[in-house]
Amino acid sequence: MKSDTFEINGFRVMCHSLNTLIIGSGAASLNAAVSLHSLGVSDFIIATAKWGAGTTNNAGSDKQTYYKLSLCGREKDSVIAMARDLFNGHCMHGDIALCEAQGSVRAFMNLVSLGVPFPQDKYGAWAGYKTDNDPRGRATSAGPYTSKIMFGVLAAEIKRREIRVLDNHHVVALLKDEKNAEIKGALAVNTNEKDPRQSLVLFNVTNIIMGTGGPGDIYSASVYPVSQNGSTGMALKAGASCQNLTETQFGIASLKFRWNLSGSFQQVIPRYYSTDKKGNDENEFLNKFFPDYRSLAKAIFLKGYQWPFDAEKIHNYGSSLIDLLVYREKEVKKRKVFLDFTRNITWEGIEIFDPGYLDPLVRNYLDRSGSLQGTPAERLRAMNPPALELYLEQNIDLTVEPLEIAVCAQHCNGGLKGNIWWESDLKHLFPVGEVNGSHGVSRPGGAALNSGQVGSFRAAQYISARYGDAPPEKEIFLRSVNKMLRSETDLAECWIKAGRRKDNESILTEIRERMSGSAGIIRDADNISKAAREAAVLCEGIAGRLGASSVEDLKDCYLLADRCLTHYVWLEAIRIYMEKGGRSRGSFIVNTGDLLRDGKIEEAGKPANLCSYDRQTEKSILEVAYSNGKVIASMVGVRRVPVQDLWFEKVWKNYREDNYFDC
Repeated sequence: MKSDTFEINGFRVMCHSLNTLIIGSGAASLNAAVSLHSLGVSDFIIATAKWGAGTTNNAGSDKQTYYKLSLCGREKDSVIAMARDLFNGHCMHGDIALCEAQGSVRAFMNLVSLGVPFPQDKYGAWAGYKTDNDPRGRATSAGPYTSKIMFGVLAAEIKRREIRVLDNHHVVALLKDEKNAEIKGALAVNTNEKDPRQSLVLFNVTNIIMGTGGPGDIYSASVYPVSQNGSTGMALKAGASCQNLTETQFGIASLKFRWNLSGSFQQVIPRYYSTDKKGNDENEFLNKFFPDYRSLAKAIFLKGYQWPFDAEKIHNYGSSLIDLLVYREKEVKKRKVFLDFTRNITWEGIEIFDPGYLDPLVRNYLDRSGSLQGTPAERLRAMNPPALELYLEQNIDLTVEPLEIAVCAQHCNGGLKGNIWWESDLKHLFPVGEVNGSHGVSRPGGAALNSGQVGSFRAAQYISARYGDAPPEKEIFLRSVNKMLRSETDLAECWIKAGRRKDNESILTEIRERMSGSAGIIRDADNISKAAREAAVLCEGIAGRLGASSVEDLKDCYLLADRCLTHYVWLEAIRIYMEKGGRSRGSFIVNTGDLLRDGKIEEAGKPANLCSYDRQTEKSILEVAYSNGKVIASMVGVRRVPVQDLWFEKVWKNYREDNYFDC
């Protein structure tokens, strides 16, 4: 890596020239770095806004799931079976599904070798269980902090290999060749500096691996860590395409401490209730929507491994009816909602937990888990003690304190478009992890962690084999990105001259409220159209409403502009999907009436409003790009799982001749 400084537009800029810039410090980015190093690439660096601040190191659940190919037991499994199951989640390209399935064993065993303590029996079998949208029990877990442990072992490997990290470097813009759709560099704000005019850092690169996570900060009801911002907007601004932006996952989560309340948190059958804003008028609001105790207890139990809200799991007292009722209680009736582990459900005036009344599925699971104790907290302690302990670490005791909850944004299944090597249509840009929108509509729980590990390794593979060239000389680089770089520094100059403005705070609140109000689990065509128009107006005037008096302010201005563009494109994608006749699917309902009124709520799950993938809009992948202030959309046919020619002599020949990378 070569580094020097120069002056541009009144800014003193540090410029680093190197083969590959890795953005972010989540598990996907760190695995990309370790993989590049293992493959013999040394001219790269990690730039991260804050080391360890992303979702990987700060998120989890009761026992956070990692999804992989089954490696034990009698149940039959294969790479093709896993690929087809991923593909059958709809709107996921089959060749991507095949890569994720084929790479899952290698990715999993790499984590095992690095020290992630996935459980196994005395014969060395990694036992599995069923997770959301999983037909075969491929899930495994290292406990509530699976991804945090993944971050820890990968971070240790980064340190052991002495891979260089630039901390407190917020990459705020991607720079492309103005003649070709090809990445050439990036601009960052270094918040270690004191003077805004000396805080800009320029990267002259051949490749960028972008592992910046999902845009969790654009929803007000969010289970993403507070520190998770996302940066999809800068890729859109540079010309990269996105896909499946309609598909965000939502689920029930705690608010005081942001955490997914999935798995055993639900399987021990806690009590749901609501109060007015002052904590009075306690009401177990679920009861009147279920015909009997058994059906209510079963729905709560199933919420454990059917955790994301699912439009197909509402009808006939399904588990997602609970999410809909929680949303209604909180967003429509404006009440506070709680999950209570200290007491059992009250039915017809009596607090009850009687195994004899439970559905056999529920009773057998709790019995085999040794979890038939008297209260939900006691059952949770028996089934999954770490689930209790992780809340105790946050000074929350579930044996005495209920959790305030909401239906929160949890994961973006859509994001930037990538090919089978995770390369964007903006050449030399490799989005890995959640920022890559490969997941389709209904992915199995934990598949995103597998995708991030497989995709980041494949990106490193491709770079080492095909994109190993050094970057151009600095003068050539500056000429190729001059227009974009001038535009970004002009923005910085404008904000610094304006000084900090009050709008910096109010704009983010506006974005979050617009997204949670219009792009959550209930989506109305008129509301979406109105929200998209408002977002477009905000984008047009965003630059003039921001200002900076410090390096932190300057960074925040770039981030706010990024969120603004991101939420506009998200809303436009949803509007286009609905305008073209797209119906309820995945984690949202297209509202065709006031279904949240009393007596109407069951209409949400009626088959007539559900996507059946018989319309072109629903069975195609919606791709969007941003150009000249407008969103350009196209419907793309889903590529099926490839039929491979695995004749060994042919595969061996292609491998020897190094031509198997060609897409």
